[in-house]
Amino acid sequence: MTHDQIVSAYESYLAENESFETKNIKAAAARARKALGELAKLAKVRRAEIQERKTNM
Repeated sequence: MTHDQIVSAYESYLAENESFETKNIKAAAARARKALGELAKLAKVRRAEIQERKTNM
């Protein structure tokens, strides 16, 4: 389910961002950016799913 994937990507972003900000781990910055990119893609998919369901009501 797209919603669950969004939640997972967000949790991943939070963890990686925390590592980057508090521990200054450079690799965590790349992983945080990757999670944000995935969030953007998933958000577009979820928006389309919601619109489709709304239209079919």
